[in-house]
Amino acid sequence: MQVYKQPLGPVTSKPDNSPLTEADLVSHQIICAGLAELLPHFPTLSEEAANIPFAKRSHWPRFWLVDPLDGTKEFINRNGEFTVNIALIDNGEPVLGVVYAPVLGICYYAARGLGAFVQRGLTDIDNNHAPALSTQAVRAQKHRIGETVKVVASRSHSDARTETLLEQLGDFECISMGSSLKLCLVAEGTAHFYPRLGPTMEWDTAAAHAVVNEAGGLVCDIFGEELRYNKTDLHNPEFFVYAKSDTTLSQILKSLS
Repeated sequence: MQVYKQPLGPVTSKPDNSPLTEADLVSHQIICAGLAELLPHFPTLSEEAANIPFAKRSHWPRFWLVDPLDGTKEFINRNGEFTVNIALIDNGEPVLGVVYAPVLGICYYAARGLGAFVQRGLTDIDNNHAPALSTQAVRAQKHRIGETVKVVASRSHSDARTETLLEQLGDFECISMGSSLKLCLVAEGTAHFYPRLGPTMEWDTAAAHAVVNEAGGLVCDIFGEELRYNKTDLHNPEFFVYAKSDTTLSQILKSLS
């Protein structure tokens, strides 16, 4: 937030041409140091230090998976729709997740068997007033027959294949949102469906995936298999997010796969 409130500084590019700012790196350092102090026997895989060979990672039964700043384009554009993502992975599954949007003052969090929640009213580091916090459980909502499908889409990524898919759903309403907040909107029932047919990495989804799971939702590939983590290749497959109870939407997607 200190970086966010200053004029935009240098922006460099990673090998995949995605942007990198000072905030990405500082956030990475703070989070990794904090997690190492909290649970020193759990290793950390962060987007900003992801060059750990699979031969080493394959021996990690449990580890932290971190995106220090998800939605760097949103950060650069100063629209507030970026998040900090921290997940605990246990044998390939996200069992704990925290998705924090510091500008919006919103934090989604969940742990296996303990439910999924959203906390609103959080204040940034420069606000010395006691925040008026509101915490509530979240639950994914199924799309009902005849109801308009509320679809959440990326503010920074759009493609013809996704548009073609949406046309198959019938009547739909599109909600634009950046970063992992898209998955969280499905988790809290604001949206019914999030299709991602473009590239993502494991750290982009893991924390929000934990929230979706505990909220009664599903994060699965186009064949209906739930996403797994700590793969040889850290890229995610194309995926869909929706309520597990949404048999109507599930049948539509099966017919398209």
